Amino acid sequence: MLRTPTNRDMTTHPTHQYSLYRSLLGGLLLLCSLFASPAWSTEHVVRMLNAGADGSMVFEPAFVYAQVGDTVRFEPTSTGHFVRSLAVPDGAKPWLSELDVPFVVTLSHQGLYFYNCPPHLMMGMVGLIQVAEAVNRSTATAVMKSTQGRIYSHAARVDSLLALVR
Repeated sequence: MLRTPTNRDMTTHPTHQYSLYRSLLGGLLLLCSLFASPAWSTEHVVRMLNAGADGSMVFEPAFVYAQVGDTVRFEPTSTGHFVRSLAVPDGAKPWLSELDVPFVVTLSHQGLYFYNCPPHLMMGMVGLIQVAEAVNRSTATAVMKSTQGRIYSHAARVDSLLALVR
């Protein structure tokens, strides 16, 4: 007498279980990839230079437009540099790197991130990152203008950076 397979037989059969697990795993991987925003993030590289296209003591590029989740890698191409944030959006952590060591910052909040190379601030070694919308524009501008008064050469770089904000 032939027996007709029941639903219970189909779900307990090893081949069917393997197929079910494989389908579930594939669906889970697809779901994870949809919500893993770092997969779509960009790494921006900013070089710290003694001399560049804009003169002496520069970050290249000095202005970066990025999205939340992107990273910025500061590369001390020339010696004697490090980077410190002077203004960051509310909720973002300020940063301070070590001398002559590459440094990566993850941009966790939208807004303006103003930074400098502390040993070369008076020579105008400043930079600006805009992450999406400039939600802290007035606060960052105030910090930048205040800092501009301590720059003895290349103070116009502050105004040039502010002019690039969208």
